[in-house]
Amino acid sequence: MPKITVPEHGKFEVEKGKKLVLALEDNGINILHRCGGKAKCTTCRVEVENGDFGELTDIEKEAFSRKGLQEGFRLSCQVRVEGDATVLPIMTEDNSDLDAGPRPAE
Repeated sequence: MPKITVPEHGKFEVEKGKKLVLALEDNGINILHRCGGKAKCTTCRVEVENGDFGELTDIEKEAFSRKGLQEGFRLSCQVRVEGDATVLPIMTEDNSDLDAGPRPAE
């Protein structure tokens, strides 16, 4: 099984093919997903420090363009874990003073 590392939170195994946002949440990372995984809010974005989630999806490109965000991020609601990676969640309940939002669908 692939392993996801989150600095200051540790490393955990993830079922291959699982959405990254769900893998993070299920392992105690209080990442935001305010729109429920619909790629509208970009609060679930992560910086990928190591690993590969493939090319940016068209949905991610459009969301980043709409929000004026720079490259180097991925929307954890739009990518699936296929191999080992190290990611840094940008917005969490701990650093934003917001609740996570509705849980994204599988």
